[in-house]
Parts: sequence; structure tokens; C-alpha cells
Amino acid sequence: MSGKPLVAIVTAGLAKFGKREGLYGRELFQEAAKEAFDRCPNLDPKKDIEATFVGMMAEGFEHQGHTGPTVNAWLGFAPKPAFRTESACASSSAALAFGMYAVMSGAYDVVLCGGIEKMTNRSTPEVTEFLATASDFPFEQWHGITFPGLFAMMATAYMHRYGATEEHLAHVAVKNHYYGARNPKAHMQIEVTLEKVLSSRYVAWPLKLFDCSLITDGASCVVITRPELARKFTDTPVYIIGHGAAQDNIALYDRDDLTTSRAAREAAQKAYKMAGVEPKDIDVAEVHDCFTIAEIIAYEDLGFCGRGEGKDLVAEGQTYVGGKIPVNTSGGLKAKGHPVGATGTGQIYDIYKQLIGEAGPRQVPGAEIGLTHNLGGSAASAMVWILKRGD
Repeated sequence: MSGKPLVAIVTAGLAKFGKREGLYGRELFQEAAKEAFDRCPNLDPKKDIEATFVGMMAEGFEHQGHTGPTVNAWLGFAPKPAFRTESACASSSAALAFGMYAVMSGAYDVVLCGGIEKMTNRSTPEVTEFLATASDFPFEQWHGITFPGLFAMMATAYMHRYGATEEHLAHVAVKNHYYGARNPKAHMQIEVTLEKVLSSRYVAWPLKLFDCSLITDGASCVVITRPELARKFTDTPVYIIGHGAAQDNIALYDRDDLTTSRAAREAAQKAYKMAGVEPKDIDVAEVHDCFTIAEIIAYEDLGFCGRGEGKDLVAEGQTYVGGKIPVNTSGGLKAKGHPVGATGTGQIYDIYKQLIGEAGPRQVPGAEIGLTHNLGGSAASAMVWILKRGD
């Protein structure tokens, strides 16, 4: 199967990330779907789309579960089937995986896959509590450990082992805000200086305010089909050629090494093997930078550099456009935003835009192969996707 297209993405959409007051999550999903449908006039959504797969993490944000039929009805797709998936922050990557499996099995020819999360209508303590349900209850949540605290432990371990500093972490935030400022869909469209990041208040040492992703509302989606049907809908298909999924122990205390993600490494190895490519072949990547340390670790887990070298890769500017491997040209979760259920297919959306040459001032010249890296929880789950521009 090496390098063979699994499915084709014929279109994609993204609701603007941010504080979207007065809108329900279902309305944000409508917004994302409308962009996808509008950019693909050869697609008749009500006729061609046979099923919907939607990822969402927490019912608590809107007190609304049963997400599949909720969004399907608002899209006018009922009585067609709709399914909700959950894998913490990788929930919409899970939706895409199950949608892909359904198409590859022959059950459907065309499906809509995406995700939503409406978070900003809740207070920060409420959001923190809901997100914490993706960590271990008796040994993490019960003792008051939050996700900033969990990733701070990873950062501390990494700093101790490899000599990284708070300044290394800050370089990730500076880069991602640089690109977020150039992304009209991003939540925080401002640049920040190294000094501003380093002088921001601590959230969980060594992580400061600008080391942490945003509480964000958003939705994203893609429409996928069998590769041989792609040209029926678009002249610019993007093919999924590699996919890997893996899990780790849910709790940090139960892992051998806090400076790497076993799930991400395993998922990446599977995806590279399936796609028939190596890390050096990737032209652009979107990685899961829920906290700045997560991006540095991702460089290493994905094979973009050796262990302990991620801190230097970003400090030397090698993850900007024009560098060795441009990463998070969308602004990443750090600046674009992290509406958890929408993040996975939100990353796919940005790689799709790169591969069809529509990323504007953030465009990587000649990008042909892209990668996304999506974690769930404290990297207890991971999915890696490899996409290729259609010939």
C-alpha cells in the first residue's frame, strides 16, 4: 500500500476560530461546512454526502451531547446517518479516521468529517475541569493536576535532560504568533516578541501565559471520497497517503519517559511506512502545540531532528517558511486556537490549503507533501496524517 492514495479530500472548510459569542457549536459547524461546499460547486451536499462523522470532546461546554444528529439536522442531511467520535483533543482526527475507514470499506462513496467545540461560554475554571476529564481521574484529576501542570512536568523533564531553557520554549510562541497574525481565521492575530513571552505570568512553571494555547470556539470539516471519484468533484484533490494512530498510558506517572510521546512516535512510524516517505520528504507540517513544549517534542517524535535537538531547531529559525521544515504556518493551536474537538480536521484544513497553494502570505513554495500531528490529552492518544497534492 506504500504511497497509494487511501482517500481523496475534495474540499475543506473552517469556521473562524475565536470567541464566537451568540453562536452554538452547531452553527459553527454550519459555517465550516458552507465554506467547504461553496469551494466545491460540483458537489451536491444533500445528494452526494452519504454520512457525517463529527468529533467533539465534552458535552459540558454546551450541555449538549448526541452531536451527530444535532449537526446533521442543521445541515439538512437527516435522515442520513451521523456519528460522533471522541478522543479528547484528537476527536476530529478520529472522525476522519472512521470516515476514511467507511469509504475504504465501500460502505459509502462520499462522507463529511469534522469537529466542533464551543468553549468560551464557560469560565476558565469550568473549561479546565472539563478538559481535565481527558486525564486520569484517581491519580491526576483527584489531586488537582491540570493540563498546564501535566505539560509543565514534561517541560521540566525535557529541560533537565537536554538543557533547554524558557527562552527555547518562547521561540515557539514567537513563531506561531508570527503566522497567526497572518491568518484571517486565527483567534489571536497578533505578533509577540521574545521579551513579551518571557515576561508573561507563569501558569505552571516553566510554562507562562504565552506558552499555553487558547480557549477557543471553532469548527472544521473535510469532504472525502474514493480516489477514483475525486476528479468528479474537483480539479485540485489532495490525497491522504499515510495514517497512523497509537495510544499510551493515560497517566504520566505510568510512562517511562516524559520527554517524548510513545503514541506520537508509533503513529508517525506507521504513517511514514504507509505513505512510503521519510521525515525529510515532508514540505510542511501542522503539529499539536497545545503548549510550547509539545511542539518541541513533536519535532523529535516526527523525526525532523534528533532527540534533544528540537529546542535548537526552533531557536535557529528552521521551522519558519524557508527553513528546514516549516511547522504551524497556521499559527498552530498557540495562536490559531484550540477548540479541542475541531483541532484535528482544522490542521488538515491548513495542510489542504498549503497543498493547493491557497495559504496566502503563509504559503510554503512548491509544497507537495504535508503532515499533521494531533495529540489527545497528555499525548495518551496520537494520530498522524500524511497528505499529498494531486498531480
